[in-house]
Amino acid sequence: MRIIAHVDMDYFFAAVEEKLDPSLKGKPVVVGADPKKGRGVVSTANYEARKYGIKSGMPITRAYKLCPQAVFLPVRQERYEEVSERIMEILKKYADRFEQISIDEAFLDISSCGDWDRARKLAERIKEEIRRKEGLTCSIGIGPNKLIAKLASEAAKPDGIKVVKPEDIRTFLEPLPVRKIWGIGPVTARLLREHGIRTVRELAEADLQKLAEIFGRRAWEIHQLALGIDESPVQEEWEVKSVSREHTFERDLEDEKRIMEKLEELSEDAWKWLKENGFLYRTVCVKVRYSDFETHTHQKTDVPHSDLEFMKERARELLKPFLGRKPIRLIGIRISGLVGLEGQKRIKEYF
Repeated sequence: MRIIAHVDMDYFFAAVEEKLDPSLKGKPVVVGADPKKGRGVVSTANYEARKYGIKSGMPITRAYKLCPQAVFLPVRQERYEEVSERIMEILKKYADRFEQISIDEAFLDISSCGDWDRARKLAERIKEEIRRKEGLTCSIGIGPNKLIAKLASEAAKPDGIKVVKPEDIRTFLEPLPVRKIWGIGPVTARLLREHGIRTVRELAEADLQKLAEIFGRRAWEIHQLALGIDESPVQEEWEVKSVSREHTFERDLEDEKRIMEKLEELSEDAWKWLKENGFLYRTVCVKVRYSDFETHTHQKTDVPHSDLEFMKERARELLKPFLGRKPIRLIGIRISGLVGLEGQKRIKEYF
């Protein structure tokens, strides 16, 4: 029996700041930038701040208008990476196989537990050790595959555990909006709505020919995910590689159309390299440097893809929160989580 856990730290950056400064407990905390300087975006907001509608990626000035009494802190990446490394070491010892997918989340293959009750008890031990050693909370989702485990951890937030057994997949998955499925961004979700498909259930029941008109070759994979079928393995041995493309404008730009066009050109260039070298990709990261050299990155990880249009859509989605703030000096894209030929062979066994 296959049992996968997804561990996701709760409001990680802000939680680390609260641990280092206990006086922040109970206050709305926003990590990102100084709103008085009128630039930057929200990286993380704790749950007190989220009650006011503050979200990651939101312009920092908008967050300030929503909650001017919040504590606004800068991003201290090195501090968060140090804590992350310690947490990942804790997680590794509980896993048959381990795959870190971001600074604050990872998949664990815990099939050796043998049953769902033991898996829940293991999750309780993980949470207790992280709380005891790092003073932080996490949410853990457990399911028969990575897709269900990740969605379960979202449902468990904050500081919870949710187990979705195979017989419960349909009840759990079908009411969710289609955006919850890996690989479906806002543009694709809008296309699906135009075809009368809003929920995962409607996606699962959709005609494959109709889906092929929307997703092309990815239609079968997306349909399988909507049915709760995801046999992609926890792949700790995938080699970490990336391809990056950047462009510095001759003069600082505020023209959003031209900035988007350049980002698409960079995406196409990176995609050509991937195609020529036989790689799929999992993570898209956009980099923005403003005229005053303030620099931000924003990334998102999905299941392995080879599709150029999906890469462009994801890059546009990641870039949007940074537009309209001030002139942009440099734009860049980094594609990582690459899957070589051996990894693709394993994927093809399942899809």
